[in-house]
Amino acid sequence: MTRRVAVKIAYEGEGFSGSQYQPGLRTVEGEVISNLSLISGGKDSEWFNFKCASRTDAGVNSLGNVIVFNTEIHNDRELLKGLNAVSKGVYYRSIADVDESFNPRWANSRIYKYVLKSDGMDRGTVEACLKLFEGRHDFKNFCKQDGKPTEANIESISLEWGEGTAIIRFQARYFLWHLIRRIVGAVNAVGRGDASIQDAERALNGDSISFGTARADALTLVDIEYKGVEFSVPDDGLLDCAIDEELFRCSLRRLFFSSL
Repeated sequence: MTRRVAVKIAYEGEGFSGSQYQPGLRTVEGEVISNLSLISGGKDSEWFNFKCASRTDAGVNSLGNVIVFNTEIHNDRELLKGLNAVSKGVYYRSIADVDESFNPRWANSRIYKYVLKSDGMDRGTVEACLKLFEGRHDFKNFCKQDGKPTEANIESISLEWGEGTAIIRFQARYFLWHLIRRIVGAVNAVGRGDASIQDAERALNGDSISFGTARADALTLVDIEYKGVEFSVPDDGLLDCAIDEELFRCSLRRLFFSSL
């Protein structure tokens, strides 16, 4: 008997040519479909009726993107354990049963964070600049236009200062293509004195001013939320071995580069 499930996945953007399937390139969707086929007896990709909640560009990370697919495996732990066992770079974190009408793109909320180097930045100016972008605006100067409407509503932007970093959290139902990275490009320029808050405000009001697009690997899709859908973790230790291995690899890299 077939069931339909939604699964939250994590991945580092490095090594993937974005999330969306592209023939001949290594993508997140391509990896997921391959994993599903491996644990499902080689079923054709169309059988899974696979859908993904959010497309992420090459280099962008995820802690909580959502995929939806058909499966004949009814044990949640067995399903996620099997997927994680064959996966290379995609981590299957939690699961929920959904019906055929569920569309993962129709989310109540998406949460992203961007980690920015804070050395040399004026904190007060950064905080004031970020406030400009909250609420509903026409972001035509802050997105990569693809023929779709450029108006959007950013529900909240919050800022946390770390050791040498500014961690910026964005929340909205949806985001335009490159919106966050171009906002961060403006905030970075203003915070370092390379542009003024007035420049950012003029660009938001329609003046043709560009601040560039901030790097992709500092952006992470943290979570996607849906009304009435509760995701569960069938095994708290599901990813322990993978996490330990990656943390050890990170410590080796840190040791190497600190020795240069």
